[in-house]
Amino acid sequence: MAVMFLAGAIAAFALPEFGLSAGIGGITGGHFTRYRMRADGYVLIAADQNINHFEAGAFAFLDATFATVSVFFQSGVGNFDEPISIDGSPFPGMSRSGQEWQNVIGFSLLGRYPFRLNNRLTVFPLLGMDYTITLIYRRTDAYGFVYNRDDGIREFDEDGAFFLSDWNAFLITLGGGVEFDLTENIFLRGDLLYRIRLMTNYERRNLELMKGVSGDDTLRFGNGLSGLSSGPSFRLSAGWRF
Repeated sequence: MAVMFLAGAIAAFALPEFGLSAGIGGITGGHFTRYRMRADGYVLIAADQNINHFEAGAFAFLDATFATVSVFFQSGVGNFDEPISIDGSPFPGMSRSGQEWQNVIGFSLLGRYPFRLNNRLTVFPLLGMDYTITLIYRRTDAYGFVYNRDDGIREFDEDGAFFLSDWNAFLITLGGGVEFDLTENIFLRGDLLYRIRLMTNYERRNLELMKGVSGDDTLRFGNGLSGLSSGPSFRLSAGWRF
């Protein structure tokens, strides 16, 4: 029994053979933002960014044993609430809330290390980065007016304009997957991922605007942005091993 266990462990952790594979699949998940931006100058301005976003789409991938490159398209819908306060008092005139819609095309590069458990089953951890390019972004305000970022409509004035590229984003991605061989060449794969979005131009420009209004010219983290923008996603795909 001990010999069989040792043989299985050695087989699972042995260096995998190099191989290429490709496939297509679907992706679904959610992304949740809980940010707080602060600017402390002549007045203290605090702005919360609360976004609940749900998305689905499709992707194609290419594997080279220890790396996976994929291109994906996602369409999502969600709600947002961005209250603003000045010196601790709510300032409804600049607060925003409503619904949002977003379509993106994305590119993903993930490192992986496959562990072969038996003749059909393989598991692997994943770690890497995604980059998303926003194709469509629309928001409604509390009164139902739609701001369409494709045409650069302004919410306030020319200095407060937000454009489509402001929602492009880098994301750190980690997770794992399992692969089941149907035949020698055809396999099914499931990936569970968790993605953490880095600060976008939308947050940077909001923070610059707040600092300008408050007279805050510092770069201290406590007077900047804190919180987390992240969420899980699940991918199911079929592939062909060359």
